[in-house]
Amino acid sequence: MGLVVFLIILFFAGLLVGALARLLVPGPDPMGTATTALVGLCGTFSAGLFSWYVLHRHGAGLVLSVAFSMLVVWIYRRSRGGYSRRTASRSRSRS
Repeated sequence: MGLVVFLIILFFAGLLVGALARLLVPGPDPMGTATTALVGLCGTFSAGLFSWYVLHRHGAGLVLSVAFSMLVVWIYRRSRGGYSRRTASRSRSRS
């Protein structure tokens, strides 16, 4: 029972961090709830590794987790050919 509760808490923490990251990165990104949670978990894990090996601290913290999750959202958007200012300005000038 303890592992199930831990995984549920981990999902909601990832969802919170991923939602904050998506909110802070401008532009549309069509992601579902599960993808948002996965982005938050990936960003939190990356921030934890960065904090451990570079900063020599234990634990990443909310700000560093959101910053790394924002980077994951940006990379995800770029890899899927997402929104950029250059393509948005081209589509507006053609209309």
